[in-house]
Amino acid sequence: MSFWIEHYQGRPKLLVVDDQPINIRIINELFRADCDMHMATHGEQAIATSKTLQPDLILLDIMMEGMDGLEVCRRLKSDSTTAAIPVIFITAKSEENDEALGLELGAVDYISKPLNSAIVRARVKTHLTLKLQNDYLKGLASLDGLTGIPNRRAFDVRLTQAWNQACREGGTLSLMMIDIDYFKRYNDHFGHLLGDQCLRQVAETIAQSVNRPYDMAARFGGEEFVCILPDTHLQGALTLAKKIQHSISQLAIAHPASAVSEQLTLSIGIASLMPRIGSEPTELIALADKQLYQAKNNGRNQVHCPPD
Repeated sequence: MSFWIEHYQGRPKLLVVDDQPINIRIINELFRADCDMHMATHGEQAIATSKTLQPDLILLDIMMEGMDGLEVCRRLKSDSTTAAIPVIFITAKSEENDEALGLELGAVDYISKPLNSAIVRARVKTHLTLKLQNDYLKGLASLDGLTGIPNRRAFDVRLTQAWNQACREGGTLSLMMIDIDYFKRYNDHFGHLLGDQCLRQVAETIAQSVNRPYDMAARFGGEEFVCILPDTHLQGALTLAKKIQHSISQLAIAHPASAVSEQLTLSIGIASLMPRIGSEPTELIALADKQLYQAKNNGRNQVHCPPD
């Protein structure tokens, strides 16, 4: 089934949920050569695994002891972290009414028992391909057209997610706002084509500096960039900011029109909060923006943050 595998970054993740070991073994044999296979034998385990694993597709048996597949699907679709994961129900022929209800709940398809290998493979191929295409289109919509890093829309979504998670778990969330010093002068001096090239270089450098998978570097607008840093205290964010400044200095991009250096420089503002239920992520944006203003007001080419 390698016809779609090569288009995934890594192998597709398939979660099989069934309380009958024989069904799990059958599906595992069909896909283990091409997919990363994961198993759950009851509803609570399926929900927990789905949240942490974020599989590309779930094969979910309807009839299980305890929480049945319909309830599992209902809970998955009501949770924003798992709602987009496609679900294929596995049903017995006597469960036609359950099939209809399952589709109403948001399942994308169903497969009848006894399992037919050719049908199972065809259905899984179809829905993994659709998932890949959907992810690709979502990815395009969330990327900045010039720099190729996440855009303002993607930033807003990710910040809200990180904020809500920190509210639930009590973590610290840091935000870094970055501005290219005297970029208008750069554009006036070199022209917009070289200005666009400069923006791409800066964006790539910032994105490469943000290494953890749950962090995000994004273009905020114009010559401004942002970095979302969950579970990061002020000192950790400050260390990263200095790393980014150093990486930009290593590029040695000439900027003869700058008032602070002969090379391109950045001003960076940092803020950290422990989000509270009932508060809004705009609070963190405002704090980071205030720190950026202080960095620019104090002469630019520097990092500014509140006292630790």
